[in-house]
Amino acid sequence: MVTTVENQTEPVRSGVAPFSARERWVLVVASAWLVIGLQLDAYAHATTPELETFWTPWHGVLYSGIAASGFTLLWIMRSRLPGIPTYRSVLALPNALRLPLAGMAFLLVGGGVDTLWHNIWGIERDMEIFVSPSHEFIILGMVLVAMGPALMLATGPERTLGAGGALLVGISTLFTVLPVHIYSLHATAIGFRHLGSDLDPIPVFSPDAQLIHGYIFSTILLLVPFIVIGRRWPLPIGLPSVLVSLVAVFMHLMFDSQRAWWPALTLAAAAIALEVVLRVAIPFVRLSANARWILFGLLTPPAAWGAVLLVGKIQTGTTGFNIHVVTGLLTMTALTGAGTVLVARSVQHLPKPE
Repeated sequence: MVTTVENQTEPVRSGVAPFSARERWVLVVASAWLVIGLQLDAYAHATTPELETFWTPWHGVLYSGIAASGFTLLWIMRSRLPGIPTYRSVLALPNALRLPLAGMAFLLVGGGVDTLWHNIWGIERDMEIFVSPSHEFIILGMVLVAMGPALMLATGPERTLGAGGALLVGISTLFTVLPVHIYSLHATAIGFRHLGSDLDPIPVFSPDAQLIHGYIFSTILLLVPFIVIGRRWPLPIGLPSVLVSLVAVFMHLMFDSQRAWWPALTLAAAAIALEVVLRVAIPFVRLSANARWILFGLLTPPAAWGAVLLVGKIQTGTTGFNIHVVTGLLTMTALTGAGTVLVARSVQHLPKPE
């Protein structure tokens, strides 16, 4: 989707060993363990409302994943710090390692607070889950740890991704974005609500209004990873389709598995079809890389969400929204997509101090 590559990587600092493939893949496994624990815990709470204890197998997977990620990061640090770590020596580490380490700090604080919180005030329910302070720390920590392998690969000189690199970046990105999609279930279009409720007019404060916000937020969450990856390497063929499809399928499995599969499958099919069309059309589009990305952000969100609404109308006989809301919603997602591209591609590195 982009023909030029902007090398936004941080060069490996003098005296700091480059990251090996073994280190990157071990961290991929550890972060996958961590996020899968979150998925299992989310599924357990979604399907077992009476779950009222902290001591569950799902929490065991989650917290053992925190431990595995922590020990992995300590192992990766072993050859990069002289003797006993100090504040100055940790700051001298590359961002590709400092960010996952910051994530581990958030996980440790959030996990400790979460255990105490549950013992004092009990298990959060419904909306409480998505605003609990300890949960916010845990989600942020997961995101920072899971992006580590892709960041480590980005410190290298490779201008394109081979099969192994594309696989590593894809897995790292998937486990980076999944916690955010899960934690934004209260305002998402990739979960258990896809169509409106046929209210006319729609109250300003209503589930339908919440769903409209969800379409906007989900648009941003789906686009940002591709834009960020595209600033470092050309997007590998199939990566956008696979990432969107897996997010849609996993969200359905965790929160809506007892209902029809058409929303998740429609979004996945739309992502595949859009990537095929764009891959074929891009060579014939005489525009700059920035213009192509803006066009990508402008066209793909309304096309994907329009497909979901269309199939929803075929399946149920209605989109749940009138013509004003449908056209306005698709226009809003198009503008959101273009705006997301403009912002994400405009972020620049701060100049290094002299």
